[in-house]
Amino acid sequence: MVTVGGNTLIVLAVATSRALHTHMYFFLCHFSLLETGYTSNITPQLLWSFLEGRGTISLVSCLVQFYTFASLAAIGCLLLSAMSYDRYLAICHPLHYPALTSTWLCGCLAAGAWISGFSLSAFTLALAAPLPLCLGRREMDHYFCDFAPVVGLFCGDVGVMWGTRASISGFLTLGPFLLIVASYASLLRTVLQIPSSHGRQKAFSTCSSHLSVVRMFYGTLIVVYVAPTEHMAPLLRKAFSVLSTVFTPMVNPIIYSLKNQEVKGALHRLWGQLIPRHTPLRRIGQLLTCSWIPA
Repeated sequence: MVTVGGNTLIVLAVATSRALHTHMYFFLCHFSLLETGYTSNITPQLLWSFLEGRGTISLVSCLVQFYTFASLAAIGCLLLSAMSYDRYLAICHPLHYPALTSTWLCGCLAAGAWISGFSLSAFTLALAAPLPLCLGRREMDHYFCDFAPVVGLFCGDVGVMWGTRASISGFLTLGPFLLIVASYASLLRTVLQIPSSHGRQKAFSTCSSHLSVVRMFYGTLIVVYVAPTEHMAPLLRKAFSVLSTVFTPMVNPIIYSLKNQEVKGALHRLWGQLIPRHTPLRRIGQLLTCSWIPA
């Protein structure tokens, strides 16, 4: 509820505030929609298993869950790299920024991210179609259908799937990550050359929320999928997966709400429009946001 509600409020705040109709917040809306689908794909099934007292899922539902999760994770990496490149152009090349970027270009980048994520994940899943299922393998030591547990259900030569997964993961995660690092390295060098401390602080404030989200998003992905797991306890590995699939999407809207003054102001105005005056709910909202937003 926190994840869906927080990301929905960010999309509504951007849509209703003209000050936020920029390329940066255009990508933020896409990222909020992505995280809503990201956690809605896994958490309801997990909660239903707790309520039912048994963790069962059909094979078709398991494959759909894996496909949706893998696609949205890849799209998140591409969107974060597009947001970092947009910040690089806005700060390092402010005079050429309007000429270098356009609404059409941002739309193409966003559409390319969604199409690439879903297409490449479908290609990975299609490799499992000719493989037979192992009749004796009915259990997965995980709380959702991730790549390794799903591959463990199939018999035959699964090396092609592992190799394809490594290639696609490198293209969709390592490539965007290197672009983010290069963008922020150039951005940091430009910001440090700004003579006034106020100008440096303003430049850093526009990137702090995005950088925090990048650290959390890639940090959990690296621990779960890149770091060696031979000596990691299964329970600890699953705990890091919870951070990646449940905790991170829940915290990201809070990060953008706390660290971005423009988003905070838009949320404050949106709250005032949605909730009538002199109601207990309006008062609760004021109490919750008084420490975030100046009067």
